[in-house]
Formats: sequence, C-alpha cells, structure tokens
Amino acid sequence: MSIEQTAIKTTYFSIIGNICLALIKGFAGFFGNSYALIADAIESTTDIFASVLVLLGFKYAERPADENHPYGHGKIEPIITFLVVAFLVISATVIAYESIENIQTPHKVPKPWTLIVLGIIILWKEISYRVVIKKSEETNSTSLKADAWHHRSDAITSIMAFIGISIAVIFGEGYETADDWAALMASGFILYNSYLILRPALGEIMDEQRYDDLLEEIRIKSLEVPGITGTEKCFIRKAGMKFHVDLHAMVDGNISVTKGHDIAHLLQDHLNKEIPNLEHVLIHIEPDDATHQDYF
Repeated sequence: MSIEQTAIKTTYFSIIGNICLALIKGFAGFFGNSYALIADAIESTTDIFASVLVLLGFKYAERPADENHPYGHGKIEPIITFLVVAFLVISATVIAYESIENIQTPHKVPKPWTLIVLGIIILWKEISYRVVIKKSEETNSTSLKADAWHHRSDAITSIMAFIGISIAVIFGEGYETADDWAALMASGFILYNSYLILRPALGEIMDEQRYDDLLEEIRIKSLEVPGITGTEKCFIRKAGMKFHVDLHAMVDGNISVTKGHDIAHLLQDHLNKEIPNLEHVLIHIEPDDATHQDYF
C-alpha cells in the first residue's frame, strides 16, 4: 500500500470515529446536563469537517505532475492544515464563549453516569491519536498529524470535562459550573495545540530547511555511488508526503562531461531507490578540488 493510500485510509478511520463520538457526546451532554460534554460534541463535529478537508486534500495531492504543476500537487497539504487549524480555533472560541455564558447562568448538576461516557471517550480518542500520529510519521503528512492532534485535543477536553463533572457531582450544590470551567480551560489547550500544528505546516509552505536527519542520510547514501567523492550544498523542501532535493555532488575533476553526467544519473537513481520518500532529485556536479587540474 502506498503512503498516499495509507493516509486516505487513516482519514476514513478519523471521519467514522468522529461521527460516532459527536452523536454520543451530544446526546449524553443534553440528557446528562453537562455543557462540557456538549462542548466536546461541538469539537467532534468540527473534527468531522476537518477530517473531510484532509481527505479531499489527499485526493487532490494524488494527482500526477502536469504542465502547470511540474512538482506535483503536494503543496495542497499544508494549505489544508491551515484550514484544519482554523476549525480548531473556531471550535475553541465557540466553546470558550458558551462556557462563559453557562458560568453566568444557573443550571443543574451533571448526571453521574456522564462520567462513564467520558471515560470511554477518553480511551477511544487516545487510541485514535496514537493510530493516526503513527500513520502521520510513516507518511510524513503534516495534515494527517494535524488530524491526529484533533484526536489528542478532543481527549484533553474530555479529561477536563471528566474533572469538572467529578467536582460538580462530588461537591453538589454550588459547584454546578465546575464542568463549564473545565470546558473553558479545555478551549485554552485547543488553542495551544493549534499553534503546535500550524508551525510545521508554515515551515513547509515557506520551504524551511528543517530536515537535518534526511539531509545526513542523503549525504551518506550519496557516497555509496561509485565516482562520488563528496557532497556540498543540499537543499530539501517538502511537498505533501514527498521531498524534493537539490544536491551538489563532487566528482573527479578530470573526467569527461559525459562521465560526470552518467554518474549524476546513477546518484539520482540510487537516492530514489534507497530513500522512497524522495520525489524530484536534482544533481549538480562539482569538480573535486583534490583531483581537479586547471588546463588554462
């Protein structure tokens, strides 16, 4: 299975899970007198739309390179990540606003059975986070990582809701707003996570050089090719789940242009074979100063 197919399959997992949880949280919050659970349901609803956006982004990114997009369509992914972050910020703002409204409005203590519902939700969302974050690492997908953090932020809001409802249930009258305060605190966590998701996506779209491990691997693999004596500049930029590389490789300065050209193609093929996540590899040949002789 390709990394693109893996990412798409993982996104379907997120969508189905979020639909089920949004319904469960909504009903449990309404009948259990818990706004923290209703806030959770609001976030899960936005998660559904966010996951659909991620899915559409993956579908678009699968398109092959064309005349107008010679490097493919992978740059759609960080753009989708920005939209996903926007959904997170909107949901956090709505939750915070409604929490403040509910804190100022007298209401009943949440039902004790809502704690059981929350316990199950927390467990499921943490499992979902671990599944999706693992797949995001396998595919190098920033938008899939954003989707994973949707699950983690959902688990955080559920934990806050669990604490708030527990306080309200245990202490009773006078502590009815404890779960509303919990929802308000959860909105702060969501906003913080939004920044953590946004930062790498911004770096990707700005072609920020932040792939030191991959750069070192490219340099090591390059020396495995006969005729390559070293490497100089190496620029890496990410587009979707693939990396584009501009590499300056050194060869014997006394060989012919044709021989240098052949070595460059050998190096390109070797890197694409040994490092599957590489897409376009552009090789610039440099004469090795130790072997170069000046004929002029």
